Amino acid sequence: QVQLVESGGGLVQAGGSLRLSCAASGNFVSIEVMGWYRQAPGKQRDLVAHISRDGTTNYADSVKGRFTISRDNAKNTIYLQMNTLKPEDTAVYYCFANVRPVYTRIDAYWGQGTRVTVSS
Repeated sequence: QVQLVESGGGLVQAGGSLRLSCAASGNFVSIEVMGWYRQAPGKQRDLVAHISRDGTTNYADSVKGRFTISRDNAKNTIYLQMNTLKPEDTAVYYCFANVRPVYTRIDAYWGQGTRVTVSS
C-alpha cells in the first residue's frame, strides 16, 4: 500500500504565493510520474502539472510561468511552488502518483486533497 500526504494549502490574497508538498510512503519499487490535479467547486478535476522520475515536467496552460513543480526522489516528495496566484486558482489540489509496487505493474494513487483559496 502507498500513502500520499499533502500539505501547504491555505488562504492567500491574489498575487501571493503558496508551496504545496506531497510525500509518498509505503512499499514500492519506484515512483514514475507524480503530480497535481485540482478541482474547483462544481467543476471537473483538471491536471495542473506533473513530473516524471527523470525530471521532465508538464504544465496546464493556465499555470505556465506561475507554477513550478519539482521533485526530490530521495524523499519521494514533490513540491508545487505557486506564484502570482489568482482567484481562479481556488480549488482543492490533489496529489497523484503512478507507482510500481512490483516491476511489472503500475498503480495510481491519490492524496486526500489540500484546499487552496485565493481571495481577490
